[in-house]
Amino acid sequence: MQNLPRDTRCLRLLLNGLSHVGPVTVRRLQEAFDNDLWQALQAGPNAWRKIKGITEPMVQSLEAKNFDWVKELAEVEKAGYEILYPEQANWPQPLSQLWDPPLVLYAEGTEIPQTKSIAIIGSRHCSPYGAHLAHQVSHDLAQAGWWIISGMARGIDVAAHEGALKAGGRTAAVFGHGLNLTYPPEAIKLRRQIASQGCLLSEFPLGRPADRQSFPQRNRLVAALVQAVVVVETDVDGGSMITARFAGDLGKTLCAFPGRVDNATSRGCHALIRDGATLVSSVDDILAELGETRGQLSLPLETMTPDEKRWLNYFRGGTIHDAESLSAVAKCSLHEAAGALTYLEIKGRLSRRSDGRHECQATI
Repeated sequence: MQNLPRDTRCLRLLLNGLSHVGPVTVRRLQEAFDNDLWQALQAGPNAWRKIKGITEPMVQSLEAKNFDWVKELAEVEKAGYEILYPEQANWPQPLSQLWDPPLVLYAEGTEIPQTKSIAIIGSRHCSPYGAHLAHQVSHDLAQAGWWIISGMARGIDVAAHEGALKAGGRTAAVFGHGLNLTYPPEAIKLRRQIASQGCLLSEFPLGRPADRQSFPQRNRLVAALVQAVVVVETDVDGGSMITARFAGDLGKTLCAFPGRVDNATSRGCHALIRDGATLVSSVDDILAELGETRGQLSLPLETMTPDEKRWLNYFRGGTIHDAESLSAVAKCSLHEAAGALTYLEIKGRLSRRSDGRHECQATI
């Protein structure tokens, strides 16, 4: 066993690597020893056993101190990662509202999210529509200056990160495993892109694989870091439901997109909406819940895609359309016109009126 470190970062790194010891245990130690972690670790088994909630396995782990924090720190520095801890100025302040904030955060990237963050989350087994929706919503929120927070899992998470990156915005991935691991393995390129335009975060020691316990731990961080959690698609037993519950407990804005009633990955969203989550159908709905607005679109026509230009031309001069009238003037199928209306509404180019028809949000 190495000598007990005296600086806070190394003490926290040591405690974070001990089995049976977590944030709640350390909080109890801090309360018992006036926030002096060094004194707490020096106290010994008899003192620890007197603390309410400290079990015998915890006592044995604290006594053994069986974690090589010196080696861990060397590997962190070699990889170019950073160790963040609550006493630091750049610690993400939203995490302070947690009863069990992480002891440390392993970080890789250029910037740590502090404000204006929204979680875009959902199923690994999402529909193509769900992936497209997550990508577009994240793109537009990132363009409006919001951090996009997710977990870099397949499906909705990956689409959300990619949307933010495409907008040139900032995004952060929170891992349920050690920072030096990449899951899914095909996301190695995405990982590098996220690190270059935001950051990767994990509270777990290097090399720690994901398990059933680590994902809920990760989900509480996602909920704590943000002002709002937006669920795009999920089943009732999906991990996003755990994040949503954490968001509710923390008093965060919780939004969900509705979906088809026969789609399993819509059932969780419908359950959340039934239980009080805000039903949203556009970026503007999300921003309205946060007391913000994008206002009237100011993007010049030349910055829009050719498809957007083509469709929006049919709305010049305040013209209003539903799918049937749009398909008639555009000489296209009803299905194509309906898809265009949905896409342009998600983009914030069109708004849906109370009569179901659409009108343009911008002067073009």
